[in-house]
Amino acid sequence: MTRTAPSPKLFMIAAAALLIAACESDSGDSDLYQSEAPSTTQDTSNQQNVGAGTRNNNVRELPYEPGSGEELEAVAGSRVYFGFDRYDLTARAQQTLRDQAAFMRKYPRVSVLVEGHADERGTREYNLALGARRANAAKRFLVSLGIDPNRIRTISYGKERPEAIGSNERSWAQNRRGVTVVQ
Repeated sequence: MTRTAPSPKLFMIAAAALLIAACESDSGDSDLYQSEAPSTTQDTSNQQNVGAGTRNNNVRELPYEPGSGEELEAVAGSRVYFGFDRYDLTARAQQTLRDQAAFMRKYPRVSVLVEGHADERGTREYNLALGARRANAAKRFLVSLGIDPNRIRTISYGKERPEAIGSNERSWAQNRRGVTVVQ
């Protein structure tokens, strides 16, 4: 009795069937992944990816790049606010800067730019000087917390880059700020 070799077409069909079977997920596993509560370092949109090839439930995809401006915003906040014609740091601003310093200690290679801003009232020159004092106040506080001053640059935009448009106290309050930007 002579035996014939399997046809290449049959071999391709068998290989394709094995590949499809290997790619399918077990419905029991995907239910397990989807029933997990999201961790604090993961946004709930990550659950859409679960079961679509994600098999290791110990690895979580962060909603931001580690050491990025998005992480700084999420864990510390990037803005501190000032009173009218003031550049002293409020208790709330100091806490934000403490959180920023903790972020910078966690990522020793990260450098930041602290932007100083002012509201629309006053001359351009006056507001540039006030913005510089605000940025430098934030920098001095970060340095007092042990952050290397060479990792912090400052710039003043004065009233040139308002966050809120309007000539009212609410808009002015949003524009009197210092913003920390990851470089």
